[in-house]
Amino acid sequence: MKIINKKVLIFDLDGVLINSRYNMELSWKSVQEVHNLHNIHFNEYFKNIGIPFINILKKLGIKKDLKKIKKTYQSKSIEEINKIKFFKNTITTLKYLKKNYILNILTSKDSIRTKKFLNTHLNLFTIIECDNERTKGKPHPNKINKIIKKLKCNKSDCIYVGDTHIDYKTSKNSRIDFIYAQWGYGKNFNYKYKCKDIKDLRNLLIN
Repeated sequence: MKIINKKVLIFDLDGVLINSRYNMELSWKSVQEVHNLHNIHFNEYFKNIGIPFINILKKLGIKKDLKKIKKTYQSKSIEEINKIKFFKNTITTLKYLKKNYILNILTSKDSIRTKKFLNTHLNLFTIIECDNERTKGKPHPNKINKIIKKLKCNKSDCIYVGDTHIDYKTSKNSRIDFIYAQWGYGKNFNYKYKCKDIKDLRNLLIN
């Protein structure tokens, strides 16, 4: 099934553009050691990714030192930045899509790490919306709505590319279409639109 007449593509970051699982695992191990959280395994943390970091900690039952834990995690994540790689075909596909679409990012990562990870490829994106403590994160629709408002476009012009059910819920709450990235970290809930590889977006999307 082809998707036509879209103008704005919004991408999740982790699990869609970058493979950061090993970086996350190393960062969580640092959290376990520094904050004595050995009883909360990485898999428990990882299955909640997609929502803001502080919200994950709360879901895991952690009630104190949340900001300190976040700082520990982020510091280790930056220290191990070389463990993060773009998925195969990502940059060539983004450059191809940029000829016909406005590319953007909505991620639950903070702005500092996101910009460090993207580095020289920041110019591929028009708007990058990241996690902050002032506004609600995914699956709340406010950040997608903010992108739409800044671009002065219609919701029917937009589509969100994500790899988790949180991403799907975000797009649904925002009332825009969704493409499920099967190469990412989530489980397939039989979404309407899906791709096995990011390069498949070239064939799925038609102007």
